[in-house]
Amino acid sequence: MKKLKFTDLLITIMIGVVFGVLMKFWDDLYTVVKPIMPVARQLLYGMWFMVGPFAFLLLRKPGTAFIASIAGASLSAFAGHGIEVLMYGFVQGLAAELLFAAFRYRRYSILIAGLAGVASCLASFGLDLIYGYAALETWALIVKYGLRAISAFIFTGIFAVFIVKALEATGVTSLIRPVDNKEYTMLDQ
Repeated sequence: MKKLKFTDLLITIMIGVVFGVLMKFWDDLYTVVKPIMPVARQLLYGMWFMVGPFAFLLLRKPGTAFIASIAGASLSAFAGHGIEVLMYGFVQGLAAELLFAAFRYRRYSILIAGLAGVASCLASFGLDLIYGYAALETWALIVKYGLRAISAFIFTGIFAVFIVKALEATGVTSLIRPVDNKEYTMLDQ
């Protein structure tokens, strides 16, 4: 199993920081969309689950999903979203990490990345229940979190995989890991 080197750790934290900044802007967009699409805006929610799976897809080393998620949440908490955000970063990163671990960190497909996002969504739901944010009627919970799960799969599975493929095509990722045809075919599984 590949271990994290210091450069891997720095890159992972930087991914978290970049996503932390993106999450701030995404939060603003989410707020603007609220009156226009009060229920359908849940389809935008998957962005908050993307940081961990994206970091793992890029570096493909154990621990990166968890560390990147905490780094992104830390910046978000520092920017004024409060300590609760750190808890969300912790459980979402842990859920994604556990999903990748279940496949022994050897699968990088859209399906596996998407499932990591859905796992993060489920972990978030559990925390929402603890904090009392999910005190809705059953049908409303199913709609809200069903849309979030769909969004999680789209952002973490489809978007993250395609962004990583685009980065690989430019050769940028060769600085952090070698890319060969075998790795491209693994992404398509």
